[in-house]
Amino acid sequence: MQLEFLQQALRDRGISGWLFCDLHHRDPIAYRVLGLPEELFATRRWYYLIPASGDPVKLVHHIESRQLDKLPGNRKTYSSWRELLQQLEAMLAPMSTIAMQYSPNNQLPMLSLVDAGTVELIRSFGKQVISSAELVQRFEASWSAAALYCHLEAGKRIDRIITATFEEIGRRVRGSAATDEYAIQQFILEQFRHEKLVTRWPPLVAANQNTSNPHYLPVPADAAPIRAGDFVLLDVWGKL
Repeated sequence: MQLEFLQQALRDRGISGWLFCDLHHRDPIAYRVLGLPEELFATRRWYYLIPASGDPVKLVHHIESRQLDKLPGNRKTYSSWRELLQQLEAMLAPMSTIAMQYSPNNQLPMLSLVDAGTVELIRSFGKQVISSAELVQRFEASWSAAALYCHLEAGKRIDRIITATFEEIGRRVRGSAATDEYAIQQFILEQFRHEKLVTRWPPLVAANQNTSNPHYLPVPADAAPIRAGDFVLLDVWGKL
């Protein structure tokens, strides 16, 4: 975690502090920004406040009191619900505007990770909750030199795969062997393995009327055949 840069960003934007909170890994952004391990055992709510100036403050349940020990700052613990409210209100007392993973009107659903009840709770302390969108963009969404290289290199490999795929389609339709959407999709996935690319979902391969479905994915049982003269759409994504 880059505490000095985080605090400077808060001061530049006139924000009193950035409050992180989580339970059962609901907020992956918090873990990445703070540099917390993904396997952190989190069965009780924890809070971490980064003020614009001064030392951060951790609020953890006494059962998991060492949960945030890897982070700098003063540690406070709670046991009961009432104690949680008291401690949270006290640690936020110097704050006026607090950034959280919240998006007004849910305009950015990938950022809107703090539940409405928690936002209501912070507001009940007389605090203004604002979106952490600009902060997240600065510290989580910015590419490093290595990330930019991986992005550009993955693009080159995917370009090669797409070129090879259309060449393979041409070879098959000109030959005697029949082919279909699913077979071409599997060809692409084999090229992914060869190029050492990974993907969460398989590529879209659609022929003729199936191209009108933006999220069409062929399955063996009803994959459309691909013949000479057919219109074929490929939508391919992947990363290193």
